[in-house]
Amino acid sequence: NHDELLSYGVNCLTSGNHIWDKKDVYQYIDNSNALIRPYNYHKTARGVGYRIFNDKILVINLLGKTFMQPVNCPFQAIEELCEKLNFEDKIVIVDYHAEATAEKIAMGYYMDGKYTIVYGTHTHVQTADEQMLEKGTAYITDLGMTGPKESVIGMDIAASLKRFTTTLPEKYKL
Repeated sequence: NHDELLSYGVNCLTSGNHIWDKKDVYQYIDNSNALIRPYNYHKTARGVGYRIFNDKILVINLLGKTFMQPVNCPFQAIEELCEKLNFEDKIVIVDYHAEATAEKIAMGYYMDGKYTIVYGTHTHVQTADEQMLEKGTAYITDLGMTGPKESVIGMDIAASLKRFTTTLPEKYKL
């Protein structure tokens, strides 16, 4: 939960396509100095898509387009943000929350040399492709998830297996 994570010293919470799933998140989006929703949602969406910490660390959250709900183009959105802000004297961290690994890899190359770190999230399983790209950007396709090791993407194994083996709807359980 938001407050618990902040109590451990976490400074920034990025999000993704599920940020709007529970309406009580609005109080956090409206009041948190740590929570970031994807920048490329429509400009009228609640919250912010980036934050600057200690005047030197810029964290940006973007949402991919492939197999996701429609959003503004993340490639155009990051260019517009670059024009809006001065990135030159900042450490820039980009969380690219996307389904398709190809899209995340393309974004990594697109941002190479412009940003400090580009990492992917969403698919829950860490990739083993961490690297320094040619122009100096640190990159990994997916950081993986924080959650129970004995699970199916963080959910109860039995409920997950029932969904796959019966093809009947089964509520995911934690």
